[in-house]
Amino acid sequence: MLNPYLLMSLLYLLVGLLVAADASLTSLNLLTWFSGLRWLRVHFITLGMATEALFGVLPWLVAARRGLPRPKTRWDIWLTLNVGLVILLVGIPIINGALIFTGGTLIFVAATLLAVQLWQMRGDSSTPARLSVRFYVMGLLYLLLGIIIGTGLWLGWSGPLRIQIPVEVHIHANNWGFLSLVFAGLLVDVVPRWSRRELASDRVINTIFWMMSVGALGLVIGPWLGGALWATVPGLVLHLSATIWLLGLSAVSIRRAGLLGKPGGWHLLLSYAWILAPVLVAPLILLGVPGFPGAGIEATAPQALIYGWVLQFAFALLPYFMRRFLAGEDSPRLGGSWLSLLAVNVGSGLIWASIFLTEQQAMLSGLGYGFFVLAMLPIAWEMGQISRSALHRLELVAAPAAGD
Repeated sequence: MLNPYLLMSLLYLLVGLLVAADASLTSLNLLTWFSGLRWLRVHFITLGMATEALFGVLPWLVAARRGLPRPKTRWDIWLTLNVGLVILLVGIPIINGALIFTGGTLIFVAATLLAVQLWQMRGDSSTPARLSVRFYVMGLLYLLLGIIIGTGLWLGWSGPLRIQIPVEVHIHANNWGFLSLVFAGLLVDVVPRWSRRELASDRVINTIFWMMSVGALGLVIGPWLGGALWATVPGLVLHLSATIWLLGLSAVSIRRAGLLGKPGGWHLLLSYAWILAPVLVAPLILLGVPGFPGAGIEATAPQALIYGWVLQFAFALLPYFMRRFLAGEDSPRLGGSWLSLLAVNVGSGLIWASIFLTEQQAMLSGLGYGFFVLAMLPIAWEMGQISRSALHRLELVAAPAAGD
């Protein structure tokens, strides 16, 4: 059974590679034709590559955890998501309100349908899938909030909703809410498959779930109210503590599975360094430490966050899921190479350095995006090879039927 979402994920990775190359060449003043794609650039990674992959694999992962057959592709969800993405990605650069509203609404509908599908698949209290489904559904609820806020950025909804810092609310809902919770659910689901034992007891996993969920809420409410410390600080502490706790449990299991001798295991673990970095410097921004470039961090850190965390996390799991769900391998290996591991982390480090070294900012930014391109090339090749083999297998299976 072919998973069309994973093929679309490869397409968006390739587009993301091209716009990262544009960012590098533009920063180095070697290309000026396509400048101005900063926010669209990260959406190719988040809404494009990551969302496509998550929509494709989450129902199959839940079914696998319950020992059920793989569910059929919900073409209504696939079509709604992909039409919405195309319309939205066209509407954002030309700032067309009608297109942005239409695209955002379609993605909202697709996310709602997926959340309902996953909740119906959760099973009773005795099934392990119920734990990860909570992470997935809560993450999708934050995505719905992020879509409302993000769409409203272009349509003037922030005023009526009394959102004081709308861009930050949108970023927090999507990153600390949607992606953090869904990625946590993936760790809860897939790491036990490698280590042959659950990450922790149900009570521990549930505690982590509620800490992350409530923490994300605090991080959304804080900027919504203009930087309310009573919401932001507890949210930061809860979310950071839960993330470190889950990461520690995952590291133990990954080591037990023998994956620390391979780049894929390190991709998973090191990716979290780049989500923890902005969290750790957030108190300095909130306290207004003199000389600390708070505005520069708020403007640039999301780029390093998406490439260093989301993209690097995907480097390990996207090829893994393609081998498992497209190629049908029983023991698929994680994706990534030592080159991609080195390049993506050096790139993230250079982007962070560009925030502080303002005189060399353009050069460091250009080099950083250049390293991101270098990191994506072997992953795109790896995913392309898996896709080609899977499609070839499908052709061989279909050929005799066509002959009949």
